[in-house]
Amino acid sequence: MSPVVEVTSRLSLANLDNWERLIRWGIYQATANHRPSRWKFWRRATPLPTWIDLCSGDGFLRERALRTLSGAAPNSFFFAVAVRRLNDWVPQVRVAAREQLPSMALATKPEYVVDVLCSVLPHWVSWGRMETETKQALLEISSIEAVALSLKSILLAGTTGPLASIFCQVGQSSGLDAHLPEIARSAIQPSVRAKAYKFLLEGKVVWLAERKWEWTDIRYCKGHFKPVFGERPLSVSIPLEMTMRAASLDRSSLVRRVAADILIRNHEIIGPTAVQLATALASDPHPSVAEKGSFALKKLTQAASLS
Repeated sequence: MSPVVEVTSRLSLANLDNWERLIRWGIYQATANHRPSRWKFWRRATPLPTWIDLCSGDGFLRERALRTLSGAAPNSFFFAVAVRRLNDWVPQVRVAAREQLPSMALATKPEYVVDVLCSVLPHWVSWGRMETETKQALLEISSIEAVALSLKSILLAGTTGPLASIFCQVGQSSGLDAHLPEIARSAIQPSVRAKAYKFLLEGKVVWLAERKWEWTDIRYCKGHFKPVFGERPLSVSIPLEMTMRAASLDRSSLVRRVAADILIRNHEIIGPTAVQLATALASDPHPSVAEKGSFALKKLTQAASLS
């Protein structure tokens, strides 16, 4: 396996479909070209499955490989192949993957696990065979302490990629709740900071759970996929006024716009500093933030006159 591990360590996780098909075709060709001797004086023992067998076209062999392989995955590629078995077309393989992956993730290097999670989470909603138990298995993996810390580091230091989408999906578990204030303050990507502040100020995490088909005109077979969102309350509490002030002073207009939206909806909860925050946002150099700030200030002025 050493040469295979060395080669697959250099492969991108973005093309796993193609790599799996290529490996499966290679296995088929090797099996077809192998001509065992007809003179057998004894029956050889069945060889133990390897990590390559997770790509086999034989569902029995994929299931046997998952249940036999133990310990750490040798690299990100093979751990990604194991995770993809959660969406396998054979139900027994999906069950085996669901049962074996948590222990496999505990033994695997956290950086390998995080690489795979960042590759899978942005589009796992499109997995048509994904069951609730399967999602829980992946969320259990993301909640492992070492994995959560590695995820936090990527969210803080990452400059490219769909980190905000990954952040929302990981937020289904409470593994990163305690780190939300740090992510809101220090993440490099403005979209990640905006999500963190939104979660903190609303007191809940919201994520895209699935897309359901909705007919608009069944006579002409017209329709669209409607997003369905899930949410859960945060397991931590934060000082609302201080967090709101920090969001309104952020260097990105995307984050300040989130602060303005929260101020419009929850100006009664924020307290006496709401007018100061609305005044500051109304004079923001970015037009969209200033417009929202002006609207919040108008609502606060009307509320004060009525009282």
